[in-house]
Amino acid sequence: MPMFDTPIDRTRIPNEKWSRYPHDVLPAWVADMDFKAPQCVIDALHKRVEHGVFGYTGVSQDLLDTACTFIKKQYNWDVKPEWFVFVSGVVPSMNVTCKMLEPNQSVLTTTPIYPHFFKAPKMMNKEVATVPLVEKEGRWTFDFEALERAISPTCKLFLLCNPYNPGGTVFTKEELTRLGEIVKTHDLLICSDEIHADLLLDPKARHIPIASLDEDLANRTITLMAPSKTFNIAGLNCSFAIIPNETLKRRFQASIGGLNGGVNLLGLTAAKAAYEGGEAWLKELRLYLNENLLLVQEFVAKHPKLKLLDHQATFLAWIDCRALNANPHALFLEHGVGLSDGKDFLGEGFVRLNFGCPRTTLETILHRMDCALTSFA
Repeated sequence: MPMFDTPIDRTRIPNEKWSRYPHDVLPAWVADMDFKAPQCVIDALHKRVEHGVFGYTGVSQDLLDTACTFIKKQYNWDVKPEWFVFVSGVVPSMNVTCKMLEPNQSVLTTTPIYPHFFKAPKMMNKEVATVPLVEKEGRWTFDFEALERAISPTCKLFLLCNPYNPGGTVFTKEELTRLGEIVKTHDLLICSDEIHADLLLDPKARHIPIASLDEDLANRTITLMAPSKTFNIAGLNCSFAIIPNETLKRRFQASIGGLNGGVNLLGLTAAKAAYEGGEAWLKELRLYLNENLLLVQEFVAKHPKLKLLDHQATFLAWIDCRALNANPHALFLEHGVGLSDGKDFLGEGFVRLNFGCPRTTLETILHRMDCALTSFA
């Protein structure tokens, strides 16, 4: 797959991923890939730029219809155009959702977790309770009993991540149904981050939006999605919330107020092009990422002090390094690899490795990590 094998020099253009560490460190941390976006996206952006007028814009009916068609095909979920609220990013939407709560209301989520799951409630002056995931049959999943015990009288919102970041779990229908029953019993809202839904690597896994399970769950759920991770266009800042409950949607929009100016026109252009014409590219991407994952799994298997559970989705491997009895992030950084530090996800002793890069780059990353472990031993 030459389109993914070709290394692209990102060091000459300001970007978050390649600017964090010194030039001799290979970055494998933040969740963007080192691949060009689909050609259909690039072509659509060129065409829009050639138009030459970049005034205030809005979401077209064509984009709404295209997104609905894509979602139906990918997840067998019938969504309606009027359910959509476009926002610049999933993180702003999480903050907006937490802002909707009353002053004395609180939030529940699981750990380890993408940091904004506990940062967003705190930014909105809300208490947040956390419950660790548990290892079961070789994968990360919910501890349902602990979740229910953690729901206090003030808790009104559950922040869900599916597929899970980090950990790569794609929750099953049975798991989501049981979670849904808990949520209904305690009358909670759900804010479900499903931004990695298109990046399933396990052929047996199927992404199920929790809002698609039944009408009650749909009416209490704000589902957050975006083309950004799927098609590697995060810098274009285009995402959307899907909110079937009209009252909940109005509350969400009121919570945004004037804090978010909407999505820029190039983000909207890229989203429409990606959803219309990016499916073949996405199919090839999944195959390529799965082959990269095999390399990561082989590397971990060679080192008894490392552990990686079944990884069903995302290009982000959650590696358990606790048996090293050392700071794994610092160890690998000393040998030229910049990973995400597990402590930032409330997962001390873990690292998160972004394998969304050309295979030659990944091979170099894994070689440096091997050298780090050999020198440490």
